[in-house]
Amino acid sequence: MAEVLLEFRDSVAVITINDPDRRNALTIDLSQELADKVGEAERGANALVVTGAPPAFCAGADLTQLGSSKDEGLKKIYRGFLAVANATIPTIAAVNGAAVGAGLNLALAADVRVAGPKARFDARFLQLGIHPGGGMTWMLQRITGPQVATAMTLFGQILDADAAVEKGLAFAKADDPLAVALELAKHSAEAPGELVRTIKATMRVTDAMHDHAEAVETELRPQVASIDTPEFAARLAAMKARISGR
Repeated sequence: MAEVLLEFRDSVAVITINDPDRRNALTIDLSQELADKVGEAERGANALVVTGAPPAFCAGADLTQLGSSKDEGLKKIYRGFLAVANATIPTIAAVNGAAVGAGLNLALAADVRVAGPKARFDARFLQLGIHPGGGMTWMLQRITGPQVATAMTLFGQILDADAAVEKGLAFAKADDPLAVALELAKHSAEAPGELVRTIKATMRVTDAMHDHAEAVETELRPQVASIDTPEFAARLAAMKARISGR
C-alpha cells in the first residue's frame, strides 16, 4: 500500500515515501499525505529528514494523473514538496536513489541534500514533452547556477552523486545517506526549538538581500532576544564551568 511514513528520532522527524513498487511516484493522495506529515513533523521536531523507500528516492509525479491534470490538479501534486520547501524547521533530503521530475523538486525543496551511491538527479520534463513545474527552474538555478540548471533542464544531463556534490546540488555523498542526514540533523535537534526556527526564518530573509548592513540590522533583534533566554544562560554557564575546570 502506498503511504507516507513518519517517525520521530528524538527531535528529528524522518519522513519516508513508501511505495517502492512504483518507485515512490507522487499521486495526488500521496502528495497530500506528505504535506500532512510535514505539518506533523513541524509540530514535533526541530529538524526533518525526507527519504524514499528503496530502490528510489522519488520517480516523480504519477504520469497517469499528470496527463489529465490542469491548474488545480497540478497544484495538488505540488503540495507535498512545497510543504517541505515551506517548512519552518531545517530539512534534509536523504537521496538514496533516483530523484526524477517532481522527485527532483522534492530533493530541491530541502535545505540540504545528501546523495547515496545510487542517487540520480534527473529533471526529465523536456524528455516527457512537459514544461517544468512547481518552481523547479527557480530552485535548480538558485542552487546550481544557470549553466548547470540549463544542462539538466534543456540538455538532459543527469547528475550522479559525485557530480551532484561537484556542482553544488548535494552537500555530501554517503554510503548511507539517511545515517549522514540524521547526524547532520542532530545539531538542530539538540538546540532550542524556537532558536532553530528563528535562524531558518532569518536565513530566508537575508538570502534575498544584497546589502550587508541590512543583514546586520535584520539579525540584530533576534540575536538580542536569544541572548536574553534561559537556554543561552544555561549554555553560557556550562561553557564557563568547562573552561574554569581545565
